[in-house]
Amino acid sequence: MEKGYFITGTDTNVGKTWATVALMRYFKQQGKSVVGMKPVASGCFIEQGMPRNLDALLIQKNASVQVSYDVVNPYAYQLPVAPHIAGMKNPVELANVLAKFEQLKTLADVVLVEGVGGWYAPINNHQDVSDLALALGLPVILVVAIKLGCINHAKLTFQAIVRSGLVCAGWIAVCTEPELLCLDSNIQTLNALLNTPMLGVLPFMESVDFDILSTQLTLC
Repeated sequence: MEKGYFITGTDTNVGKTWATVALMRYFKQQGKSVVGMKPVASGCFIEQGMPRNLDALLIQKNASVQVSYDVVNPYAYQLPVAPHIAGMKNPVELANVLAKFEQLKTLADVVLVEGVGGWYAPINNHQDVSDLALALGLPVILVVAIKLGCINHAKLTFQAIVRSGLVCAGWIAVCTEPELLCLDSNIQTLNALLNTPMLGVLPFMESVDFDILSTQLTLC
């Protein structure tokens, strides 16, 4: 592994998977092999008796090499609720996630790990997403859905990342509401307030095209 990043968001449904898959395509275009991981997911559907998550399947599909689903998504919960509730009978164990991550590190130049919910979303009864990120020790990329309230949420999340001691490698704006008033002004405000590079702006798309989204990203 040459590079790795932890992808977090200001909340759930902010476009973390769009950003993760766009980044996977971006690194492929740079001639890098890439794999991804979504360690924890809830709201999964059942396929052939096994829980599966659409976001995790998308990450699995976009890897440069074939990776088994249980490595991409070791904790797949059916209930569409917070992971610490959905996984009461099978709680997340960081040691298991780290073991799967170590497998992925041997397979590609770049490993991307997508979190669940926001930075402080609980993943079991005593740990949250920030603990997962700390255990992995990867630079963090913050995904922000550009909507009313995003400035407050982005500032709080960025400050929490910095306080954790992890490096925030940058942030990505995802335009989830095309009719939002003053969309560009919100992005400009965030870019001025967040002391980390803006890596790109992902436009709103009715039908997502990750090759197009990947061209909107620039990483140093």
